Amino acid sequence: MDLTRRDLAIAGLLGPLLAQAVAPSAAQAQAPVGAAAPAVPGHDMSMMPAHWMGSEKIAFLVYPQFTALDMVGPHYMLTSLMGATTVLVGRTKAPVTSDAGLIFTPTADFEDCPRDLDILCVPGGSAGTLAAMQDEAALRFLKDRGARAKFVTSVCTGSLLLGAAGLLEGYRATSHWAARQILTEFGAIPSPGRVVRDRNRITGGGVTAGIDFGLALVGSLRDRTYAEGVQLLAEYAPEPPFDAGTPERAPPEVTAIIDAMMADFLVQARATGAAAFARARTL
Repeated sequence: MDLTRRDLAIAGLLGPLLAQAVAPSAAQAQAPVGAAAPAVPGHDMSMMPAHWMGSEKIAFLVYPQFTALDMVGPHYMLTSLMGATTVLVGRTKAPVTSDAGLIFTPTADFEDCPRDLDILCVPGGSAGTLAAMQDEAALRFLKDRGARAKFVTSVCTGSLLLGAAGLLEGYRATSHWAARQILTEFGAIPSPGRVVRDRNRITGGGVTAGIDFGLALVGSLRDRTYAEGVQLLAEYAPEPPFDAGTPERAPPEVTAIIDAMMADFLVQARATGAAAFARARTL
């Protein structure tokens, strides 16, 4: 089978973990006390469970002025799925600039993106997300691929885009904490949580929650040992220097600043989202 260097790195990390979990061979059992244990061959795939190698088709939507970390966080985790193939999908294959100036080149457009996806993931943003909700081609793409995808997912305000495309009606979902209540415009049920899963809809909270969402899905699609190996490879052990990551934990004056900063976006998002949702029903 064809393996990428990333696959081999993961295999090299998980191989020793698996070797510790399997029963010792007869030769090992008969080895003299104190004898050195046989070395685990590098990248030996023979001990790996069959379900550790998959064939998932994953697509991340990218659009002008989206928030890069919304996509890059889960992208790191989900591309750790050995055997999976991943595309960045844009309206065209022209480079897309994020809201912080990072440039991404789509590997597929709306036409040549695989029709049947295992995972469709939509990142959020602010002005860029408002524009995307008014892009009928984007809504049509999401509505089409989302209708068949095994998992329909988002990070941060990407859930507003899913909602605008009619993909969250009747589902519990989350978003950035400040925008969560806007989900009612799409018939969704706003729910608190860093990662909210309702059947095959998985939505992450603001920005960094995408890392948790991606890792959780890795665990679902493989198993805990595999996911823990990916977490260790990423050295994902957050110890933030401040404890202000949610409105409940941030100082009131800090929350007030962010509330004021986002007020205009929220007004626009509610109006734009409601109009987009109504329009998507006719697409």
